[in-house]
Amino acid sequence: MKILLERIKNGIFDENPIFVQVLAMCPTLAVTTSVENAVGMGIASTVVLIFSNMLISALRNFIPNKIRIPSYIVVIASFVTIVDMLMNAYTPGLYKSLGIFIPLIVVNCVILGRAEAYASKNRITASVYDAIGMGLGFTIALFFIGMFREVLGAGTFLGISILPESFKPATIMILAPGAFLTLGALMAFINYRNIKRAKKQGRIAKPLEHNCGSCSNCGTGSCSSSIKIKK
Repeated sequence: MKILLERIKNGIFDENPIFVQVLAMCPTLAVTTSVENAVGMGIASTVVLIFSNMLISALRNFIPNKIRIPSYIVVIASFVTIVDMLMNAYTPGLYKSLGIFIPLIVVNCVILGRAEAYASKNRITASVYDAIGMGLGFTIALFFIGMFREVLGAGTFLGISILPESFKPATIMILAPGAFLTLGALMAFINYRNIKRAKKQGRIAKPLEHNCGSCSNCGTGSCSSSIKIKK
């Protein structure tokens, strides 16, 4: 249970695929025009991530190092095909809305990255927990981006009108520029909160002070070092 909580915390906060690692920008910017699309993509990616991590971890001692990346892609592509067929059968509306981005889960760098960085080096249970954490972090990030874009761009939430008729939706929010604006604003807010929290906890290293007159006379360049946050 401890490792499960640690991996979930890591996936949602410490190494969030979107807000911290800035991965999978293509589906993030393309499918978050609505909450339904965002959550659908998040769940589909999470299912693929869990099963691919599990199988890659189980086969990690049998996959030759020289062909590990092609092997991971074959495993991931197999599960993507299964998810693609299931969505086409049971959620045709969402399947049509997401379109090409479901097959493109194969090249989602979050899934391939976790296979290479974690599943190939750890046991099955830990790899599954890691996949759950990363999948939740990815889905939650997509949800918030999709929520802001849908509410501001269409005045709805899950297709239901929630704002007064006098509200004029900002159409730009459901277009490509709105995706960049929303992502940038959320990342700026998260970084601001992290820096503020680090200051309160005393985890920000103060810049070194020197009496050398100027950086050009210092010779070490240490006085010009940027502020760092201690982990």
